[in-house]
Amino acid sequence: MSHFSSMFNGLARSFSIKRGKNPGNGDGREAAEAMAKDAKKNDMILRSSGVVNIDGSDNFASVFSKRGRKGVNQDCAIVWEEFGCQADMLFCGIFDGHGPWGHFVAKKVRESMVSSLLCNWQETLARASLDEDIDLESDQKHWRFHIWKLSYLKTCASVDQELEHYRKIDSFRSGTTALTIVRQGDLIFVANVGDSRAVLATTSDDGTLVPVQLTVDFKPNLPQEAERIIQCNGRVFCLHDEPGVHRVWLPDEESPGLAMSRAFGDYCVKDYGLISVPEVTQRHITSRDQFVVLATDGVWDVISNQEAVQIVSSTPDKAKAAKHLVESAARAWSKKRKGIAMDDISAICLFFHSTPLPLHEAYVNEQSRNTKLKM
Repeated sequence: MSHFSSMFNGLARSFSIKRGKNPGNGDGREAAEAMAKDAKKNDMILRSSGVVNIDGSDNFASVFSKRGRKGVNQDCAIVWEEFGCQADMLFCGIFDGHGPWGHFVAKKVRESMVSSLLCNWQETLARASLDEDIDLESDQKHWRFHIWKLSYLKTCASVDQELEHYRKIDSFRSGTTALTIVRQGDLIFVANVGDSRAVLATTSDDGTLVPVQLTVDFKPNLPQEAERIIQCNGRVFCLHDEPGVHRVWLPDEESPGLAMSRAFGDYCVKDYGLISVPEVTQRHITSRDQFVVLATDGVWDVISNQEAVQIVSSTPDKAKAAKHLVESAARAWSKKRKGIAMDDISAICLFFHSTPLPLHEAYVNEQSRNTKLKM
């Protein structure tokens, strides 16, 4: 268990140092929040448009958000390099609020999720490390995913419960989506609640960049989502002036009309099929994989996966990649959705290599690696 033990011991020491006490006692939320404050001082956390580029790191993140024409910008994002004081980890997330208090809900969930996830990950990893029936070293990939999935499930449940009882924000008819990624070494773990989307740009056999969608857009008309909502006595249908836009409605009211089937908050429909349970997946990153785009539905409503990959990859300055994508989406709104108020548009472009490899070189490197593995 050398790898997992050293990982846990390193995190435990970090928690202990921040709290000034043994890592096994008390609540770790304060320690996680202290880590976040230190990371912010060292420019390792970004909560607004900009870039995160730490010396010595392979990661490079570009973030940009643009207010729509519906009022205050209800999108927000976060990138945290060296997440939880772990040199090989990065956390990023994008949140799309909705409803009268949506901008407050999005920011509250953003802040709660990072500290809660750190605590749950530490606790889950510690328990797995101490369980004599679990051999963490026998299948590291499997156990890493299991630990992160369980941590995410616990986190989303606790964050949603905490939000419901947070009296400073009225989240009864307001809520937010949440799309987050943890990069740990050559693995990424993706957790999605709502209809934001993550798209990976990877190099195909012919050397071109192709998109791989990593998440499902959780819309109410998806068969498994609609079935759950209807079984809970909720309703799913489109308004006459919005053909093709399925929404979630209460049994006896034309309210709230949510365009997604999973979200934090929105407690008016939580008993009628809306859930905050994330879909958690993992992917092994290779030299073929160049970057991943996390974006709210304001992008994907008017930009295809292939277009997004092309826009980002064709941007000479990586620092401006997210802005280029967002501005392209804004222009597409004016052409494709005339007469419809533009939604808030936000994106994170996370590059996996500090200096992107030429497409041909990435392909050759991967072929060489596969040959060595076969030998």
